Amino acid sequence: MDSVSKSNIDKIFGKILRDYRIKSNFTQEQLAEKLGISVKYISRIENGNNGIKTQTLIKYMNILGITPNRLYKEFLINPDIQKNIVLSEKIENLSDEKKAFVSSIIDLLNNL
Repeated sequence: MDSVSKSNIDKIFGKILRDYRIKSNFTQEQLAEKLGISVKYISRIENGNNGIKTQTLIKYMNILGITPNRLYKEFLINPDIQKNIVLSEKIENLSDEKKAFVSSIIDLLNNL
């Protein structure tokens, strides 16, 4: 994806935010209350009709557990970044115990 329009970014962000809200069992009303914004604004964001302020995006990410990789991966074309995102997603899907194990192996490799 060489050229990314603001409209395209808004639509993709909106879909991701809506999917995570639904997955987290929040209604738009519940999330609006937690975020301190209106339901109408959430609706416009989720439909891709409105951009999102950075502060609101960060609140969304913290409340719904959205990683930066998940938000930006469709826009990043650098092969090294893509490899890191794939690795990060594989680790993200592991249990906490396995994450700790992988982390200790990475520490070991970094100290070689």
